[in-house]
Amino acid sequence: MTKEQFEREKNYRVSISLLKSLLERGIISKKDYRKIDTKLAQKYRPVFGSL
Repeated sequence: MTKEQFEREKNYRVSISLLKSLLERGIISKKDYRKIDTKLAQKYRPVFGSL
């Protein structure tokens, strides 16, 4: 994994962690979660994605 790939993966996972927190607190819906997750995956192009 290159440094760039590592950074993209890290940024994606941090973003997903925050997104999950918003979902668990009821701030966003599951539909919103899926839409935002898709956008984040397109933006960061994670190597492993959501495992």
